[in-house]
Amino acid sequence: MKKYDYLIVGAGLYGAVAAYELKQKGFKCLVIDKRSHIGGNIYTENADGINIHKYGAHIFHTSDKSIWDYVNKFASFNNFINSPVARFHNELYNLPFNMNTFSKLWGITTPDEAAAKINEQIAAEHLDGEPKNLEEQALRLIGRDVYEKLVKEYTEKQWGRSCKELPAFIIKRLPVRFTFDNNYFNDRFQGIPIGGYTAMVEKMLDGTDVRLNTDYFELRNDYLKANGETSSVAGLGLADKVIYTGMIDAFFDYRFGELEYRSLKFETEKLDKENYQGVAVVNYTSHDEKFTRIIEHKHFEFGKQPVTYITKEYPKQWEKGDEPYYPVNNDRNNDLYAKYKDLADKEPNVFFGGRLGQYKYYDMDKVIAAALNDIKSYF
Repeated sequence: MKKYDYLIVGAGLYGAVAAYELKQKGFKCLVIDKRSHIGGNIYTENADGINIHKYGAHIFHTSDKSIWDYVNKFASFNNFINSPVARFHNELYNLPFNMNTFSKLWGITTPDEAAAKINEQIAAEHLDGEPKNLEEQALRLIGRDVYEKLVKEYTEKQWGRSCKELPAFIIKRLPVRFTFDNNYFNDRFQGIPIGGYTAMVEKMLDGTDVRLNTDYFELRNDYLKANGETSSVAGLGLADKVIYTGMIDAFFDYRFGELEYRSLKFETEKLDKENYQGVAVVNYTSHDEKFTRIIEHKHFEFGKQPVTYITKEYPKQWEKGDEPYYPVNNDRNNDLYAKYKDLADKEPNVFFGGRLGQYKYYDMDKVIAAALNDIKSYF
């Protein structure tokens, strides 16, 4: 059996960056993933010349030039600017909340009018003391009209509970701009890799051994049985050390209970038309639809194909067997994660990284920055 320096569990962005950086240092790595493809949740699949974001929209954006320069080693990026639209019943609004939004809502034309309207609505709520829930927090930030049409029902669909039952910290701030700029992100650099994210990850993993359809826990169970062991053996005889990017609670067999996640269901269909909605992302903010948004993939790369592909995105409560997408970082889960983190710190020869290994939501640039920092600091 071939011996590696590192077994990397997960071929997503964190695992791919770690594999690339360790290879540059002269280490031999084996990357495994239980899915049938590399790339994790940023995986893209080409159909009819359109790169389909199989696990939801991923737009790369960063203000860190070093991270921008880093990803450009593996891909050329186009000049896509994320300018999503929100649909409430049959009304369309620009996101983030800006002068186009306020003009559509109230018929105003100047920033002073918009600010006065928002402040008037905030004052009308008569909220004193610290906000007790997400609804109170939102009303203090943007007033009743924006909250009711563009925040309330969308958020309730996303999290599966009433805004009055959600903690205020989920929306510590909301993006409110008194300009007509529809660019959702404030970051200096933004775009989509030409040819899709999968091709970018392929370049990161070039020269590294990769095994797909390979479940770490099945390998671990087989190894324990074959060797008469009763406790986990990190490297499974394959490597000296492990970089684990899966669910931290699963690694420890849910010893203290399950961490909570929100999951997603995707429905993708091909349409025999050139253009379905005119923009890459439309958020559906009312309870009329069970999905939260529709993605039209060709618009990420300015496609002119005669057909189009759309994906409806449905949030759902995570259950075992589902893909975990968003950690639910409330007090209960943070306390539970701290217990698992204590176990992880004591686990010999295993490093826990990435969104699932560290129970933390990361944007793509932050994933890369974390992986680079971890490799520099610990390996």
